[in-house]
Amino acid sequence: MPHRAPQPTSEPTVPLTAEMVVDVAAAVAPAISPDGRLVAYAVVANGGKDGYPHSSPYGSLWVAAADGSTAPRRLTDGTARDLDPKWAPDSASLFFTSDREERGVAQLRRIPVDGGEDIAKSLTSWRGGIGDHYPLLDGSTVALLAEDEPTAEDERREAERDDAKIWGEHLPATRLRLLDVGTGIVRTVDGLGGRHVVGLAQRPDGGPLAVLSWSTPELDPGVMTAELHLVDPGTAAVHALGPVGFDAQSPVWWNHDGVWHLAHLAVTPGHLVGALAVMDTVAPATGPAVEHRNLTAGMSVSPAELVQTAGGPPLALFADGLDTALYRLDPQSLRFHLVSSAPGVLAELTASRSGEAFAVMGSTAYEPRNIYAGPTGGPLLRLSDTRPELRRICWGVQERLSYQACDGLQLDGLLIRPAGRTRDEGPFPLVTMVNGGPYSRYADAFALNAVDCGQWLATAGFAVFLPNPRGGSGHGQAFAATVAGAVGGDEWTDILSGIDLLVAQGVADPGRLGISGWSHGGFMAAWAIGRTDRFKAAMVGAGISDWGMQAGTGDWGVLDGALGGSTGWDGPGPHVHDRNSPISYASRISTPVLILHGEEDTNVPLGQAIHFHRALRHFGVEHEFVVYPREGHGLQERTHELDALRRIRAWYDHWL
Repeated sequence: MPHRAPQPTSEPTVPLTAEMVVDVAAAVAPAISPDGRLVAYAVVANGGKDGYPHSSPYGSLWVAAADGSTAPRRLTDGTARDLDPKWAPDSASLFFTSDREERGVAQLRRIPVDGGEDIAKSLTSWRGGIGDHYPLLDGSTVALLAEDEPTAEDERREAERDDAKIWGEHLPATRLRLLDVGTGIVRTVDGLGGRHVVGLAQRPDGGPLAVLSWSTPELDPGVMTAELHLVDPGTAAVHALGPVGFDAQSPVWWNHDGVWHLAHLAVTPGHLVGALAVMDTVAPATGPAVEHRNLTAGMSVSPAELVQTAGGPPLALFADGLDTALYRLDPQSLRFHLVSSAPGVLAELTASRSGEAFAVMGSTAYEPRNIYAGPTGGPLLRLSDTRPELRRICWGVQERLSYQACDGLQLDGLLIRPAGRTRDEGPFPLVTMVNGGPYSRYADAFALNAVDCGQWLATAGFAVFLPNPRGGSGHGQAFAATVAGAVGGDEWTDILSGIDLLVAQGVADPGRLGISGWSHGGFMAAWAIGRTDRFKAAMVGAGISDWGMQAGTGDWGVLDGALGGSTGWDGPGPHVHDRNSPISYASRISTPVLILHGEEDTNVPLGQAIHFHRALRHFGVEHEFVVYPREGHGLQERTHELDALRRIRAWYDHWL
């Protein structure tokens, strides 16, 4: 059924500008207090003020009553980057990171929730800054993740530009430290060696820390070399539990019948490409863990986040089609059971000590992400309201779509109609925007930025199709794993089936079709215009044109090789990745193409865009190639975001 239309506003509508898209205040990082009474969060202001890019936003800390009984109260003034609030175990104070002393260098601070910013206390002066922090249950220790401080030799080399990089040693590892809050003394846990620590959780009875580490900070091979360890917070002794699965994350403890279990998220065993699974083990007293059991095998939804409580079974967020669901593990059956479901997106789950209350970031079709809280299984109450001005915009109506692929597989997606227009007024120019990943999805939520700019186009008169082809999240393991070694296959025909449906329904004008995407979505846009001439315009943002090159040069390496189907070092060919690469079909392209790419992108290196640009130039294809200096895989600087928004809209205005 179509989603409910936007409610009419009592105020006159105003036009949406690129500045309104870019200059935002957003609530992030919710943290519910252990006693469940309060919710802390940060509000980041991405206005690019003082010349700083959006990658270094100013942030202020806020606290609100979880039941909405009192209005949110600001704890810090937003003149520094105050972020990542986490509660002390007594729920009386917050630890957070701030670059108040040195811009861009985060240190740990603490503030009582009943006091003012003037009594916020700085707890560290670690050169190079603090990456993350975890207050421990003794109330006097905080686990820190931080790189080693620079030595005198490091400073000499930097000053003299004696900076040759030895590959494999060029990225500093993040190491586990233990801060004594009373004395300020920081101890480094040496028993982990030089491993790169990416996450931890303390056992809820105050026992050991479960620590997740990689062999190196590099994504490839870091995500393939993850290991679990137990660390005694008193003695810093380390007990190795052995390797865990690909892209392991979010360790949590839970107890059943006096036995402590340790669970985490990882890609389903036996796969590099596919859905995340919840893996569980009972940590032995000595030696490595002998078994990790998959607690989500066979489920048709996809776990996305995992959170521990005071010892009872963990809570988890699951992507469920266009919606998000909260589940709790049943300790008897070792299966997750539905607690509640919400439309759109829920993310950044945080639970009280008892697990009876929780807070999340939430977004629905016409409401941007805000902080919500409520009892587990009960109604959610919105606590923050960072963008009330957006209620004066006349948005395009967002409809849920359900349709079948060529092989009968059930698919979903979204249609955004041109603002102020009904279906009967079609057909409209249609832009298909493919999501990234491919393990991503469009939920029935509000998205408005330089990359996910569906409503930006809808307010300019375009219909926008947001498909969820196979390979994405929200439909279980088999759905997600289909694209391994076969990108551009069934996922492309899934997208085409949705476009054909909208043409048949009179929504889309078959003579005015466009396609665009970022990252994997950029690959799909490049792939599409090599398969058909139906599209009159395309935008390829940070997209892959050659899977062999991507496997050899992109951050994810082996994962990209699994997606593309092979690597260039598999032999002289022919290679599977050549059949799956848009560059192989450049001679067939006649569609005008806008190519956007960050100059310092290491996820999908700039060479991918240069390769595609040169092929299009060789074959005389109309195109525009734009490179954004200093940018990585996304756009962060204000002027670049504004440029992309205006350029994308102008491109489709011209060609459609």
